[in-house]
Amino acid sequence: MMNIKAKNLQLAYGSDQVLQDVNFEINEAKIYGLLGRNGAGKTSLLSLIGSFREPTNGQLHVNGEVPFENATTMQQVTFMYNKDFQGETGHPLSILKDIQRYRPNFDLEYGKELLKKFKLEDKKALQKLSKGKQSAFNVVVGLASRSPITIFDEVYLGMDAPARDLFYKELLNDQELHPRIMILSTHLVSEMDYLFDEVIIIKDGRILLQEAYDDLLSHGVTVTGSKQAVDTFAEGKEVLNEEQLGGTRAITLYGELSETDQASAIELGLDIGPVSLHNLFIQLTKEDE
Repeated sequence: MMNIKAKNLQLAYGSDQVLQDVNFEINEAKIYGLLGRNGAGKTSLLSLIGSFREPTNGQLHVNGEVPFENATTMQQVTFMYNKDFQGETGHPLSILKDIQRYRPNFDLEYGKELLKKFKLEDKKALQKLSKGKQSAFNVVVGLASRSPITIFDEVYLGMDAPARDLFYKELLNDQELHPRIMILSTHLVSEMDYLFDEVIIIKDGRILLQEAYDDLLSHGVTVTGSKQAVDTFAEGKEVLNEEQLGGTRAITLYGELSETDQASAIELGLDIGPVSLHNLFIQLTKEDE
């Protein structure tokens, strides 16, 4: 099984420190959601794993080797990002055939099947296709490469909802048939959360947390009811978020509820529900006031 390990990893562009003291390890064939606000360092981190850049400091190893300019490692990693295909005169199928030569796990038949599903079969040059079709092409390459480490860095940009839905279905299906390390970086948290086995949140160039999806959600609850009852219940607890509509108030709490808390919530006539990853993400990555 492949392994990615970062230790005190740092990356700076000139005097701009983009990643600082990043530590994490990935060693299971799962789908990892990499979440972070704009400028948090997601793409920078992924470009290091994808061998596009070299760290300024610290260590990054893929299968025990330094990935930068390492031909063996580079063949095992596919990094798909929001590319500009200006000047790409080949049509999708001809480009897939070229890519196949350099990717040891590439499945051309599966690639052709995906071209059909995403309606990319015509002989039109890739540069002449719409943004959505170009993004779909990136998805086809990423999935058909079947690399042990496959990274999709916001590749869905420009794809409409049905195309994104098709991408998610194919991703889950192919992951089941050919398990690998999949890393998805995204802004569409509420749309994609069900894909993640594990979540990594990056904030201000540091890893804020790395946790199994279900464990992470168990850290929060939503409590809804009359304003007075909710206020009474919330006293002394860590409130992440609150919303009010008329006399009804909903709060998001961080931390699991004890049995006493649960009993007291029932007594106060409050509804307790799960928290969404989207809400938890927004609260955890809020800028400090």
